[in-house]
Amino acid sequence: MNLPSYIDHTLLKPDASLKDVERLCSEAINYGFYSVCVNPYRAEDCKRILKGTDVKVCSVVGFPLGANQIEAKAFEVKSLIEKGVDEIDYVINIGAVKDGNFEVIKEEMEEIVSLAKPYNVVIKAIIEVPLLNLREIEEVCKVLTSVDFVKTSTGFNVRPVTIEDVKILRKFVREGVKIKAAGGIRSYKLALELVKAGASRLGCSRSVDLIKQSYSEEFSSH
Repeated sequence: MNLPSYIDHTLLKPDASLKDVERLCSEAINYGFYSVCVNPYRAEDCKRILKGTDVKVCSVVGFPLGANQIEAKAFEVKSLIEKGVDEIDYVINIGAVKDGNFEVIKEEMEEIVSLAKPYNVVIKAIIEVPLLNLREIEEVCKVLTSVDFVKTSTGFNVRPVTIEDVKILRKFVREGVKIKAAGGIRSYKLALELVKAGASRLGCSRSVDLIKQSYSEEFSSH
């Protein structure tokens, strides 16, 4: 398995400097990661640094709480499209899910997808699996039919991603919607298991460590 091709190499710390972003992009090029994922302020920097490479630029909307109004999320999406991003990970309105108001989830999805589709921007909906019960996860997945990916979590809440999280999403997402696993992926073994469980993409901030672990495992097996 070519693990780097599954990885969104991620830097979403609020104190990330330009130097940090430059290092992120350099690592993505050197290790062959699928994309870099950064906060909106850094998206333009990444597009400039990565120009002429195969590495995609991903950014976030409504991050990390998802409690913004739909109009605010739409404005962020438009701005990121203008900056030339390839992919957007947006956080759904978790509070609306808790209210049982899935119409809000549908409305914001339709607004975001309609803005992104003409530009072939990939859309990933972050649903925060750790904050939802099984019924809520099922209902959300029923609604999220137009996104390209359903993503397990922001990584900012409660606990790391588990194999079970991916299996649950695999059970509920509609055919054609992929799964992105994110949050606390710190071992090569876990990364492999998440992919085997059904994740098509991994959000990792320790991506380089994962790949180095894979090198050492390969070396020790010979």
